[in-house]
Amino acid sequence: MAEFLLGAALFVLGTVALGLVRILRGPEDADRMLAAQLLGSGGVASLLLLGVANGVNAVGDLALLLALLAAFASVAFVTGAERPEPIAPIREMDPDDQEAQEGT
Repeated sequence: MAEFLLGAALFVLGTVALGLVRILRGPEDADRMLAAQLLGSGGVASLLLLGVANGVNAVGDLALLLALLAAFASVAFVTGAERPEPIAPIREMDPDDQEAQEGT
């Protein structure tokens, strides 16, 4: 049973490696973010498979931490994608403007 789990973990790591290629060569930012989500999900899956195959229970905690970091990365991407409008520049004072000169 352990050999099957190790083989499944190796397969998942292979798909994660293909996702890494998409991150490096992705045509758009959204493609790169989806590939990063694949890295997070594949990392969680491979960690859990390796933990069960080797009998190490603490790996589950590490997998949960990786899932949390992947979720934060996607939230950071979404909030960074919606950039606010730039602030309008302050207009220079017109020498003929009486109101501006009276205030000084």
